[in-house]
Amino acid sequence: MATSATSAATRERTLWLALALTPGIGPTRARKLLERFAHKLEAIFRASLTELEASGLPAEAAQSIFSGQSFSAAEEEFGKAHACGAHIITPDDDHWPQRLNQIYDPPIVLYVKGDAALLSKPAIAMVGTRHPTPYGIGMAGRLAQDLAAHGLVILSGMARGIDSHAHRGALNAKGKTIAVWGTGIDVPYPRENKKLAEEIVAAGGAIITEFPVSTFAAPQNFPIRNRIISGLSVAVLVVEAAEYSGTRITARCALEQDREVFAVPGNVTNKNSWGPNTLIKQGAKLTATWEDIWEDLPADVRAAVQADRPAGSSDDESIPGAAASLFTDTQLSPHEKRILAALKTDDSVQLDELIERVEQHMSASEVFAVLFELELAGKIKQLPGKNFVKVF
Repeated sequence: MATSATSAATRERTLWLALALTPGIGPTRARKLLERFAHKLEAIFRASLTELEASGLPAEAAQSIFSGQSFSAAEEEFGKAHACGAHIITPDDDHWPQRLNQIYDPPIVLYVKGDAALLSKPAIAMVGTRHPTPYGIGMAGRLAQDLAAHGLVILSGMARGIDSHAHRGALNAKGKTIAVWGTGIDVPYPRENKKLAEEIVAAGGAIITEFPVSTFAAPQNFPIRNRIISGLSVAVLVVEAAEYSGTRITARCALEQDREVFAVPGNVTNKNSWGPNTLIKQGAKLTATWEDIWEDLPADVRAAVQADRPAGSSDDESIPGAAASLFTDTQLSPHEKRILAALKTDDSVQLDELIERVEQHMSASEVFAVLFELELAGKIKQLPGKNFVKVF
């Protein structure tokens, strides 16, 4: 009996995938086709060529389904996904996130590497520019870390910039994070984030995509995937974004999907502040700390997050370094305090300039030693070009 049920579930999943792989059929047309055939997948694949063409399918799509080509492609695709260490879920699966069914044009399959159950947990989408300022980097990392530490899943697209720092912030808090790709499940993009992808999965997170195995990083795929980032979330947080950017698409998707939108205000003279500042003027919630988001979440979402947290865990215990931060001033040496005073959280300072600022009190070798210690302690961060910023 169990084998029979498993076989039926496998066939159903294969039929969904066959529909997704049929040329000329996107998620919207696939669902209209299902309605035409009384929501019975089997009926679609048993229909005559005339019936398929009469349903409004392009000739190529009708022929692919009728000839069995779509089904054969799906069986082959399952093997490819398995070889990549991924599995495929469909709207009939227990792990399918119901929030996605609430949006316009939801996908009909998802490739998942990691914990698929995580897709149904309350998640905050964090999005922003690929070229953030030190301020944006600091805010993305800090907010992601705090939100993850308090039980919320961090969602993003694993792009360069804000996305990557959001994922890393969640990992720093030993929290969970999901990366939604615009490529195949076997094509990390950008390539330098391959290690980050591995860390996300190893930490109990997930990588997901609706695109078939081996799909390359085509520019048109990323705006398409943005609807999934916002659709899986309970709210979207914009950190930094220029006037014309993919972040605007995600924010617009969120508003259309009736998701709450939050934004971190920025310096009005910086082009990366245009996106969040404009969103705030249009009604997005101004965000400075994780509490600004938490307090605006629906009561049922907060209850679900708190129910998932380990019994007896406290907020301070869940945030790495929280206890130590209570004694920051007394634990710092005079040299460390001097270096921190010379650094900012919203702008980087180049090494040579930093040495000039403190040269009356410290030698260059002492500056190097203190910078090393502060970086190890997580109090400062080194950026390319030997630029340093103070961590929040």
